[in-house]
Amino acid sequence: QKMTVKAVKMLCTAPNVYTKVPDGGWGWTIAFAFFFVEALTYGIIKSFGVFFNDLMESFDETNSRISWIISICVFVQTFTAPLSTVLSNRFGHHFVVMAGGVLISTGMVTASFARTVVDMYVTIGVISGLGYCLSFLPTVTILSQYFDKRRSLVTAVASTGECFAVFSFAPAITALKEQIGWRYSLLSVGVLQLSIIICGSLLRPIIIKEQEEVKAQPPEEPTETKYMLENEQTRTSIESIDSGVEITTSPSNVPGNTKAEPKSEEPKEHVQILVENNSTPPEPKTKLLDFSVMRDYSFICYAFFGLFATLGFFAPSLYIIPLSLSLGIGKDHSAYILSAMAIAEVFGRISAGWVLNKKPIRKIYIELICVVLLSVALFAFPFASEFWGLMTCSIFFGFMLGTVAGTHIPLLAEDDVVGIAKMSSAAGVYVFIQSLAGLAGPPLAGVLVDTTQNYSSAFYSCAAGMVLGAVFLSLVRPCKAGLCHHQRQCAEESAAEVVPDLPDDFIEMDIGKAENSGKGCDGT
Repeated sequence: QKMTVKAVKMLCTAPNVYTKVPDGGWGWTIAFAFFFVEALTYGIIKSFGVFFNDLMESFDETNSRISWIISICVFVQTFTAPLSTVLSNRFGHHFVVMAGGVLISTGMVTASFARTVVDMYVTIGVISGLGYCLSFLPTVTILSQYFDKRRSLVTAVASTGECFAVFSFAPAITALKEQIGWRYSLLSVGVLQLSIIICGSLLRPIIIKEQEEVKAQPPEEPTETKYMLENEQTRTSIESIDSGVEITTSPSNVPGNTKAEPKSEEPKEHVQILVENNSTPPEPKTKLLDFSVMRDYSFICYAFFGLFATLGFFAPSLYIIPLSLSLGIGKDHSAYILSAMAIAEVFGRISAGWVLNKKPIRKIYIELICVVLLSVALFAFPFASEFWGLMTCSIFFGFMLGTVAGTHIPLLAEDDVVGIAKMSSAAGVYVFIQSLAGLAGPPLAGVLVDTTQNYSSAFYSCAAGMVLGAVFLSLVRPCKAGLCHHQRQCAEESAAEVVPDLPDDFIEMDIGKAENSGKGCDGT
């Protein structure tokens, strides 16, 4: 049996067992993997704007119909989040992420041969969208489980992979299109995304074994010592009887006292149970998907925040290049604007992680401030009329987007929302609720553009959604505080209703008092 346990631990897919959250260890490897998963998922989605005008010309379609490609992709990615949670709990995070990498690459490579925009809906929208969900969500979930005190900072820094991808991919794909065309450029991106398989192979599950059993266990006494103490007590009692002195101060010496025997047996049973548990630890049964979080009012408010805030996550990066081109800015300078937005997002993510890593701070309020400032940034875009004005708005928007986008999912692990115990299921349900906004966001902006013939109007729908998200985010903490207060009141009322049973015999009460007094003397 010992050899079997050692062999299992040597497997790269075996779980890491810790007595507490490590705040490091193999978690650094997972953070490294998450960096590249972010770059090859959300980084590609946000860089897709460089293909926007090419697709409109090739398929002779409108803005709204082309924007449905990303909308369907984001919708499938978020709508299938519960499926990702179920598969991760059933088959393991590494297997699900590797399968997602295969789907993403397959969809992108197939899309490079598409002849109609409907083909793009199926390949990038459905196939790659499902792959994005299977790759991203399990990675961020398992990363949150490896860190506690450093969770906000590590997740924020690791999520900058998305920003570095936009910074590097936007100019690189633009230059590559001029050399080999948009189809072969899209094919190259699909081949590059196969790297997600390597990232998935690095994920190892984590098991936290609490040390409560060890603390509850009495200090180790060899069995021989225990028997020596019992023999010593027996010898003392015999000597006292022989000398004619009857010791009655201890209840165990009271004739006919049957309560002493099971009490002396309890430590033996306790030790046996601990030994059995240590020798063959039972595997905890985890629910594939726990929908009990839907009964938590604070989580419901947080989910509505994510629903409306998603309206402003993807449309700006998708429409920033067409907006700049409509203002007479060249293609190269337009790509630089998107890259500047990505770099500002890096600093935003790191800054938010550093601030949220400070211990005496209510993280949900910091998130609320960032969402309000992000709404201001979205309202500022329509007022930009030249290169430097658009560059300023993009940098401000990128910084504030980084503070929100890098922290809104990890904040589910905070006690103000659901806590780390329900993080996995909560993330699946939360991202699932976001799916509606992910589907409606870019097409809604596209309809406004087609109606007004002005790309600036696309940012109004984003700003309106972000304002509604801020309203619901402001209700999360009051709902949580009110729920905790209500539960505490119910507990106090139920405790007050319980009337202790009076003993049938006053002798038992006296014996109990004697036991307590004896324990008090021993403690002193």
